[in-house]
Amino acid sequence: MANLFIVAAPSGCGKTSLVKALIEKTKNLCVSVSHTTRDARPGEEHGKNYFFVSKQEFDQINQENGFIESAQVFDNYYGSAKQTVKDLLDTGTDVILEIDWQGARQVKESFTNAIGIFILPPSESALRERLTDRGQDDQSIVDRRMRDAVSEMQHYNEFDYLVINDDFEVALEDLSKIIHTHRLQLSQQTIRYQSLLNSLI
Repeated sequence: MANLFIVAAPSGCGKTSLVKALIEKTKNLCVSVSHTTRDARPGEEHGKNYFFVSKQEFDQINQENGFIESAQVFDNYYGSAKQTVKDLLDTGTDVILEIDWQGARQVKESFTNAIGIFILPPSESALRERLTDRGQDDQSIVDRRMRDAVSEMQHYNEFDYLVINDDFEVALEDLSKIIHTHRLQLSQQTIRYQSLLNSLI
């Protein structure tokens, strides 16, 4: 039985970097690549970071009920393809969805056992510094992201776990522990070691 994990965070909290590092150190774990209408950032690849599509393409998939969740973030749209997630879970691979709190609510309606993890910065000043240091946005965009972050952070209590990204390695270890804790649950272990249990009992 594969697990579906939701990882959400305001922009600038290090979500993408943490998830990438988590995938590299954890077996049988992957990220479901989402669709987005925003432009690719430097270094991002179509099909690897996101499926970069037009607004028309996105709307067509949405009208065909092809997303398990979709949301508007700033001026762009994001969505997780239903078939992609199901195919990955059917192989027994644990899946991470990198989405926002709006998407998490939608996913929980279809996948009630999905495990939600919310990442917070250590302080407001640290978040502003990270957004500014990225050098990707002008000051007006940074200010807008900060305002939106305050709104997003109010939804932390809708998730199952809370991780504070103050020290990257500590936050990464916390995420790793969450993944492994769920893999050790009785329902998971019973399936994984059915043959052993049959021989012992």
